Amino acid sequence: MTKRDFLAVEDWSYEEVEALLALATRVKRGEVVGGLERKVLAMVFLDPSLRTRTSFEAGMFLHGGHAVVLEPGKGSWALETEDGVVMDRDTVEHVTEAARVLGRYADALAVRAFPRGGDWPTAREDAVLRQFARHCEKPVINLESSRRHPCQELADAFTLREKLGETRGRKFVLTWAWHPKALPTAVPVSAALAAARMGMDITIAAPEGCDLDPEDVARIQSLAREAGGGRVSVVHDQADAIASADAVYAKSWGPVSLYGQPEAQRAWFDRSRGWRLTAEHMRTTRGGKGIAMHCLPVRRNVEIDDAVLDGPQSVVVDEAENRLHVQRALLLSMIGSVR
Repeated sequence: MTKRDFLAVEDWSYEEVEALLALATRVKRGEVVGGLERKVLAMVFLDPSLRTRTSFEAGMFLHGGHAVVLEPGKGSWALETEDGVVMDRDTVEHVTEAARVLGRYADALAVRAFPRGGDWPTAREDAVLRQFARHCEKPVINLESSRRHPCQELADAFTLREKLGETRGRKFVLTWAWHPKALPTAVPVSAALAAARMGMDITIAAPEGCDLDPEDVARIQSLAREAGGGRVSVVHDQADAIASADAVYAKSWGPVSLYGQPEAQRAWFDRSRGWRLTAEHMRTTRGGKGIAMHCLPVRRNVEIDDAVLDGPQSVVVDEAENRLHVQRALLLSMIGSVR
């Protein structure tokens, strides 16, 4: 039997994703119990986590399963992720053996691996995640990589539908926000893909030159067309973009054209420090009632003002809660049963 990984939402069909969202609705209502008894999820975190780790551990527990959390270099051996290397330095175990062994212990393996510098053409390949998927005999779940954060994407799609009702034709704005350091593009791309899947009109607002991967932008446009909605536009005026929006998603990212060039990125960021989501922006949304979204963690008064995060239009905590429900649905679909 061929295993089924969850590395990117677009690898699953529209009907399959709709089924996941429908199941997440039932899960959130408390209509689904059990289904993961005697199932084990092994999670490998090469980078930090609060929501992802906690929500997956809680999800496994709530349905009768068990989660094992590994942090290579802390509670487990430091992992070597390059192929063909002579391992005579700090790394002790190769990802090849780690993935194979964990596949024998667990029913599914989940991996978080952020980019590690270098150049964008290399980082965009998500080599570490794909190594785990290649060598593990059990299904592999992407907990966030260089290119995608599919679990956040599911939660964002669920939240947009939950908060807006009919999403087709509604206006979704992904706005860049200043941050002390350049962040990966996985979350902003995944957020735009979620809106595209919901048939929304998408505006990507960012300072000129803050480019996403062209292939990812093309995928957003393609998915929007497939969903029967959405226009996708890229603009450079934040205030104009946010006006009349139904949902505003604030997130920082580093321009891929400057990937691996920290000094150049820092200079570019310093020229755009005024980009953040404010209460004034939110008053210009549709009827002054557009929702404010962010994946968390968020830098208060840097990316989003206190008045927005603590105000009635903020759905960031609901969005974070929905990570739990969509992931419970994902686990039940991949390695469990629904009864």
